[in-house]
Amino acid sequence: MNNGGSPYRRHRKDVESGDGYEDEHESVYSPFNIVRTKSAPLDRLRRWRQAALVLNASRRFRYTLDLKKEAEKKEIIAKIRTHSQVLRAAIRFQEAGKTPDGSPSVPPSPIPTGDYDVSPEQLAAMTRDHDFAALQNFGGVKGLADKLKTNVDKGIHEDESNILDRKNVFGSNTYPRKKGRSFWMFLLDACRDTTLIILMVAAAASLALGIKTEGIKEGWYDGGSIALAVIIVIVVTAISDYKQSLQFQNLNEEKQNIQLEVVRGGRRVEISIFDIVVGDVIPLKIGDQVPADGVLISGHSLAIDESSMTGESKIVNKDHRTPFLMSGCKVADGYGTMLATSVGINTEWGLLMASISEDNGEETPLQVRLNGVATFIGIVGLVVAVSVLIILLARYFTGHTEDAEGRAQFIAGKTSVGDAVDGAIKIFTVAVTIVVVAVPEGLPLAVTLTLAYSMRKMMADKALVRRLSACETMGSATTICSDKTGTLTVNMMTVVEAYICGKKIDPPSNKAELPSGIVSLLIEGVAQNTTGSVFLPEGGQDVEVSGSPTEKAILQWGLKLGMNFEAVRSESSIIHAFPFNSEKKRGGVAVKRADSEVHVHWKGAAEIVLAACTRYMDINGQLIPLDERKVEYFKKAIEDMAAGSLRCVAIAYRPLKRETVPTDEEELTSWQLPEGDLILLAIVGLKDPCRPGVREAVQLCVKAGVKVRMVTGDNLQTAKAIALECGILGSNADATEPNLIEGKSFRALSDAQRLDVAEKISVMGRSSPNDKLLLVQALRKRGHVVAVTGDGTNDAPALHEADIGLAMGIQGTEVAKESSDIIILDDNFASVVKVVRWGRSVYANIQKFIQFQLTVNVAALIINVVAAVSSGDVPLNAVQLLWVNLIMDTLGALALATEPPTDHLMDRPPVGRREPLITNIMWRNLLIQAFYQVSVLLVLNFRGREILHSQHDPDEHAIKEKNTLIFNAFVFAQIFNEFNARKPDEFNVFKGVTKNRLFMGIVALTVVLQVIIVMFLGKFTTTVRLSWQLWLVSIVIGFISWPLALVGKLIPVPERPFGDYFINLFASCKKPRNRGNED
Repeated sequence: MNNGGSPYRRHRKDVESGDGYEDEHESVYSPFNIVRTKSAPLDRLRRWRQAALVLNASRRFRYTLDLKKEAEKKEIIAKIRTHSQVLRAAIRFQEAGKTPDGSPSVPPSPIPTGDYDVSPEQLAAMTRDHDFAALQNFGGVKGLADKLKTNVDKGIHEDESNILDRKNVFGSNTYPRKKGRSFWMFLLDACRDTTLIILMVAAAASLALGIKTEGIKEGWYDGGSIALAVIIVIVVTAISDYKQSLQFQNLNEEKQNIQLEVVRGGRRVEISIFDIVVGDVIPLKIGDQVPADGVLISGHSLAIDESSMTGESKIVNKDHRTPFLMSGCKVADGYGTMLATSVGINTEWGLLMASISEDNGEETPLQVRLNGVATFIGIVGLVVAVSVLIILLARYFTGHTEDAEGRAQFIAGKTSVGDAVDGAIKIFTVAVTIVVVAVPEGLPLAVTLTLAYSMRKMMADKALVRRLSACETMGSATTICSDKTGTLTVNMMTVVEAYICGKKIDPPSNKAELPSGIVSLLIEGVAQNTTGSVFLPEGGQDVEVSGSPTEKAILQWGLKLGMNFEAVRSESSIIHAFPFNSEKKRGGVAVKRADSEVHVHWKGAAEIVLAACTRYMDINGQLIPLDERKVEYFKKAIEDMAAGSLRCVAIAYRPLKRETVPTDEEELTSWQLPEGDLILLAIVGLKDPCRPGVREAVQLCVKAGVKVRMVTGDNLQTAKAIALECGILGSNADATEPNLIEGKSFRALSDAQRLDVAEKISVMGRSSPNDKLLLVQALRKRGHVVAVTGDGTNDAPALHEADIGLAMGIQGTEVAKESSDIIILDDNFASVVKVVRWGRSVYANIQKFIQFQLTVNVAALIINVVAAVSSGDVPLNAVQLLWVNLIMDTLGALALATEPPTDHLMDRPPVGRREPLITNIMWRNLLIQAFYQVSVLLVLNFRGREILHSQHDPDEHAIKEKNTLIFNAFVFAQIFNEFNARKPDEFNVFKGVTKNRLFMGIVALTVVLQVIIVMFLGKFTTTVRLSWQLWLVSIVIGFISWPLALVGKLIPVPERPFGDYFINLFASCKKPRNRGNED
């Protein structure tokens, strides 16, 4: 059918569709349009809140950022930072005061604690004050390790009793959390709702007057029933909010539960950051967070970013002279191992975290837009309610309002003051309930509900949401820039090919073909030039290899060549290291052997290391110059391996004369490892197969209008082979520039050229993190909503710049995770696609709820206003409207906001973030249902007694019966319409309904409660029991909405949003006025 397409269709003028570029700063033309809430400054959010006239702000902003608390949090952090800096300055001042003989003052002897020769207070003071003299007094790092009963190489013993003992003496690596808000706080918040307060005041006045005029037995019903209904609304709202807050608290705990490696009993084990104890030996590498206060055992080029603690973005180099490491800081470069000396509340980071509470609140784009919609409708409702109030009061006090017997309710001079006030209060209550039903506060609530539900379900789908708005933004994603290794591939590498001594060795670990000299050099290079480790358990169990997948594969290959890891590492020592760098794509070490010779070992991208080689070692162990023919041979070998989707790594070395190596430690720190004139030892090919299901996931993205681009640091030929395997490239014919491009070629383009080329790129090989950032910027300028995956520290800028940053949970560094919006826990691309589905589901569920709620709003408003103005009475009273409000606000939001994602969501293009929230299809569905409900119920209101043949019944009973039927039919119309709202653009509204148990449960609960209200709570709701025939009539009136919705979906709607017509009309009206001003 051609009826204007999906309600989620991208509007052709939408700048997010990739057709044109609009600067995000220029597009903020309305207070309700914060285009990019990611990293939005507080003052911008504050200006928006002030610009938006918001009714019931305490309820509307309950899950957005508390701007006041955020400012206070920054103040506390600044105070703690200042405090720590003042303490350090004081210590340095004390150190300056030396004894008369010029020797430094000796710190007091340690006070033993438990079985340890040092107390937690001394350790905390030493690391907090960076007190080097105290460390020396303990006997340096080695002496301190002995006092803590740990080994700097093997760590602590792994038995539970030892770990428990350390926790008892030195504390655990946790800090007292600020308690979350209690249920009573949420109850208090719900009570602050302006309209509910007014209703409570009206209920109290009605109660007092009722008891005074009719006595306590009969007089309390009117006021009491309103009060009871308000209390139910308050309690249900508070329970809903409280449950969501618990979900957000659990999410925060999950975010802070970092997994890291420690050395215990000589082996590397992965534990939670909360399980670290004093005495633990912790390996650190680039991108890690320092998990506790401690001292450096050993390190190479180790640089720490201490900005999180000092507030200054200064990178601090760490060595044996400045060994103190602060918890919460990040490793900016290099690698090393540290000894944990203080944990939890004994660290500055622990104090800082205990002083501030994690606030998950933030403005999400949908909340911003829905607050705007709710505010606008609320103002309309307020104007209507005030108008109705004025009209009803005028009718009442002029004697035009009649009671059930047709007598005027107010006669000047005859009606008592009490009766007059009672009548006025009833009218006032009607006006207030119009506001209650007109203000759609459920809209922002529905966003929170659907986000909370989606986040919980996404955890099961291996995605941890760090930033709420990322859920909904992911639904608008038009392109995904994905890493290759570990995301599109399984990240389990093995060496399957090797070129050594100028020829191919098959199998790659066949050392019988190799001279012993080259084997020993290879083993030395593999064992020393690595951040991984090998542990040989006692009792002949399998060897345990740890490190990155590439490191593990090369270490396992080394073991097959006969490497004894511990022996090799003890025979020679590293004097300087150049950690692997994603810009240079290689890493190296200088090692001093037992015979005092120095070897420099390099390992990295094959073609880059090969370009730095001038010689290779042949089968006889002779050094042969690399001539052009041999270079071509190796290049061809690299190309062949890359074409077979292998990652190519070259291993080379260079012997150095002792006199060329600096002996002074300071010179050694700044010494650059020689990078040229290398001797090629080996080129190995590592196989990393495609993940199962990735091809299907990529095809699903293509079908959904989301382009997948591979951005990898690997060789272009390897990237091409994997891209063809995954389906990112359709065929070899697609594998040409600019579809396939190298990072350096893209980098060399001008800004304008990059904008053109970025659109066409499918695969970028040999890319640096800066190339990835340039690509993201170019795509965003083209109007794309960009999702980017990243795992390295250098990916942080691209993750931050992207609309949605996706960090890898297994291989990702802490720096990358902190810059991301969502963490993919299993590093799988299929999980990224699931996140897209959930993002679209969030948007679709909100739209379903908008359609449902606005139908109720429009119908209830028109019915009450028309009836009030024409007859001075309303068919739906305060208590009934509060029940309807409960159905559509909390229960409706719960039912529709928790619809699971369907495959249908991936059959449509992405939704533009500036596309109208209420699409033409939704307007059509909404207006048809509202018109039907209003028509039927107004006919019942004005001709109900004739239709029901109750003209001759007592007036009071007849009117109550008619109004009960209207109320019952209205509620059933909403229940049936809730099914229609599930599928705004599909004929089969029942598809998958039984899978959503919550939806079925809420519908059943609503029906049961409606029966109880009508049949047993008539005194409270001013209703009477209905006969089975009238129950049938109510159900039939509701049922008709189903075939009506079916017929309505055959009516075509224009593609151009209805809102555009009004905008153009407004603009054309404005132009003549502006011309008049100019004249």
